[in-house]
Amino acid sequence: MLEISTYKVAQVVLMARELDRAEGELRGFIDRLSEEEQASLVAVMWIGRESFEADDLDEAIRTARDEATTPTADYLLGSPHLSDHLENGLEALGLSAYDDEDDLIRGG
Repeated sequence: MLEISTYKVAQVVLMARELDRAEGELRGFIDRLSEEEQASLVAVMWIGRESFEADDLDEAIRTARDEATTPTADYLLGSPHLSDHLENGLEALGLSAYDDEDDLIRGG
């Protein structure tokens, strides 16, 4: 089960798109997530880049938790196309962050 809200994923997606201006803010946001949320975030990214299938979400989360050797923010920020992978991962899971992204853009 996903341990992070689509709203929080949307926040990461938007900050990742503005990485040149928001890297410090994004790092701080990811660092403040719980260990479960960080593992879920990594799992969504992996599903989005097709390292895991959506049906393997629980395995992906377990793997993210068990194999975490670098800070999650460092790992995610080192991944090209992070925002696209997160959106694709949510979509593969039957979820969407688009409404949340719209709310965040509008200041909502």
